[in-house]
Amino acid sequence: MNFAVLTAGAEGLGMGSMVGTLVIYVVFFGFLIYFMAIRPQKKQQKKQDELVRSIEVGDSILTTSGFYGVVIDIPNEDICIVEFGNNKNCRIPMKKTAIVEVEKQTSEI
Repeated sequence: MNFAVLTAGAEGLGMGSMVGTLVIYVVFFGFLIYFMAIRPQKKQQKKQDELVRSIEVGDSILTTSGFYGVVIDIPNEDICIVEFGNNKNCRIPMKKTAIVEVEKQTSEI
């Protein structure tokens, strides 16, 4: 008798409410993924793009591999030439996207 009552209750709910519930879950998890993964990644990418655009000759930089250097030339929009250490012969062209930190040159009077 209990089994008959349970099956009658399940038929009373109908397929429409199950689909509606499923849609609500999909929308909820879609928003959750957007706000937990996609949105912060876009903010970080925007910050990195701004950093790359702000690089100028004379700035001290830190690369993704942990090397500190000074920008001595910017031949095009994607590449800059960086001088590492006190040795004037150690000048390496590198992509601007490999730069993670920029310290602006201060003008001393």
